[in-house]
Amino acid sequence: MTQSTDHQAPDTIAQGVDEEAVESNRRLYTGWQWILFATLAIAYAGFHLVTLNMLPMETWSYRIVHICGALILGFGLYTGARFAEAEAPSSRPWLAGLGYLLLLPAAYALLQVWLMQRELAGGAMRIDAAVEAWHFGYPLMLATFATIVLSWFQRQHRERLASADLALMVCAVASAAYLLLIYNTPMRMSTGTAFAPPGIAYAAIAGSALILELTRRVAGLALVIISALFLAYVFAGPYLPGFLGYPGLSVQRFFSQVYTDAGILGPTTAVSSTYIILFIIFAAFLQASKVGDYFVNFAFAAAGRARGGPAKVSIFASGLMGMINGTSAGNVVSTGSLTIPLMKKVGYPGKSAGAIEAAASTGGQIMPPIMGAGAFIMAEITGIPYTEIAVAALIPAILYFASVYFMVDFEAARKGMQGMRKEEIPQFRRLVKQVYLFAPIVILIAALFMGYSVIRAGTLATASAAVVSWLSPYKMGPRAILKALQLAGTMSIQIIAVCACAGLIVGVISLTGVGARFSSLLLGLAGVSQLLALFFAMCISILLGMGMPTTAAYAVAASVVAPGLINIGIQPLVAHFFVFYFAVVSAITPPVALASYAAAGISGANAMGTSVTSFKVGLAAFIVPFMFFYSPALLMEGSWLQILRVGVTATLGIVLLAAAVQAWFFGPVKAWQRLLMLVGALCMIYGGIYTDIAGLAIGALLFLMQRGSHGGGTKAATSG
Repeated sequence: MTQSTDHQAPDTIAQGVDEEAVESNRRLYTGWQWILFATLAIAYAGFHLVTLNMLPMETWSYRIVHICGALILGFGLYTGARFAEAEAPSSRPWLAGLGYLLLLPAAYALLQVWLMQRELAGGAMRIDAAVEAWHFGYPLMLATFATIVLSWFQRQHRERLASADLALMVCAVASAAYLLLIYNTPMRMSTGTAFAPPGIAYAAIAGSALILELTRRVAGLALVIISALFLAYVFAGPYLPGFLGYPGLSVQRFFSQVYTDAGILGPTTAVSSTYIILFIIFAAFLQASKVGDYFVNFAFAAAGRARGGPAKVSIFASGLMGMINGTSAGNVVSTGSLTIPLMKKVGYPGKSAGAIEAAASTGGQIMPPIMGAGAFIMAEITGIPYTEIAVAALIPAILYFASVYFMVDFEAARKGMQGMRKEEIPQFRRLVKQVYLFAPIVILIAALFMGYSVIRAGTLATASAAVVSWLSPYKMGPRAILKALQLAGTMSIQIIAVCACAGLIVGVISLTGVGARFSSLLLGLAGVSQLLALFFAMCISILLGMGMPTTAAYAVAASVVAPGLINIGIQPLVAHFFVFYFAVVSAITPPVALASYAAAGISGANAMGTSVTSFKVGLAAFIVPFMFFYSPALLMEGSWLQILRVGVTATLGIVLLAAAVQAWFFGPVKAWQRLLMLVGALCMIYGGIYTDIAGLAIGALLFLMQRGSHGGGTKAATSG
């Protein structure tokens, strides 16, 4: 892109927003290996498009293939140990040799599945248990666990595949092949009973271990540790006192059932294998057509000249991008690399710049219609229609972004910040000519509300992204479409691993009944105080979400916390939104705030300081969920008059809340006025008619006082 001279506005300021971020532990292949894994990624994404739209598979079989494909791609693309330096040699040769040696039991287990299939096809009713154990189960377990450990030590150059990871790929195929074989026979009905073939447990143990290892590689240790604690609970539960104790499950019985729709193949994988994978493909097509660059440039043109302009750009751009990409930290990296340095340039301290980007990126996860895939998981778990959830999310999302906006605006006014100069930002009239690039999102929303299924609407939107690109400089031909499918296959690995891992936790919760015992605990607390029960539910939701991607955080919290809230009399929609909000904001909640830490890495500020500031900027997200309970009209429950009144007064309350936090309204605010503002804000956010009147009276009083004492408002307060 060229930039205009002679002090004219540039055509564009954002470039590279759509560039694929390459993680530090991801391999960068060349030659035939690049062609092989690019082909696998394209085939994986294409398989989902074809299966979802034209050639449906049996549900369990489809989900097993979905997870197996992610495991194969994941172990091929992500290393289990640090890479060897370019000049340094790889790990000791005997480690590589051991990896190839472990290929033998993995391949032997896979061969046995083929022999079992022939035996069953020949009329056998079931396979001999000793054969399953000695010829399939034990070799598979040996290969899986020994190779996982080996992969932690085998350091290879970045462009080469480690032998241990090749063995893990074969283990993934062997485990999935056995489950596909057995689940397509009447033996599928025996899962969870004493009559289940022992091979199911062996395949499930190996499959679970592989999922945990891939999750460690792509999402860190937090989710793996939480999963390990839940798995430990399965076998330690009988020895625990109080409400945590339960009769216990044998290894065979638990694992023969956890790799079914009661666990790993349950709601989380149901969503990742349909809606999430489809919207990852959609996002990849948007990236390929450079729509992300356009979103950010459009935001600069619309808000760049306002005071603290880059911060307001961050809010708009990150909201748009975060809605689609489904990960707060990933969104911070993609848009924050541009907005954070510009925020620092106009006067924001490093920690404020990082905090604003983290809060805005996190807000994208609660922005309808896509809500970072959270809406689809909620629809799957609750049975509430997706469109109803998307509509219900509208007012809370407006409140959140209004809160972040006014926090930013008042801080800019207090510090006397200016916006960007006219010649520094793209011309709005030029960008308006390309407004058609919003068409894929408009088509998606329109199709959903016209009654099309989510899959059909998502496919239409993806196709429209390719068509719309033909009107832009970044036309998508066959090569670009293949590149987008390759990108989608690669991007999907993390979220699929995370959803499968969350499914393991969900399986523990459903099979041990710990969720029901947690519900009884909440019921007991509600007998003392419903507010206390809600506060406890908030703490658990945030705790479960710490260090986890949004999708997994919500899935786990929805299994543990939401049923308890429903049992104390809260409507299902309200209960799930309450849990969803706190699972999302765990990304900006100290001490483990992934989005804030990612932003701090870009801004160069202290990570903990950034997370505390982002907590302050996103404060509304910690208050609004309590209002769902006290005022369901915030979720579009009630008459239009009620919804309008609550929406307007809650927004005014959010403005007062931001003013109280930033100590600025139409000028500096004294300590006693801040306290009064906080009271007024809470009154209006609460949503009762009398509290609304009291809040409006406080707001009007403070407005008149400020206008009087600051002579109609300072120049700083009224600019931008």
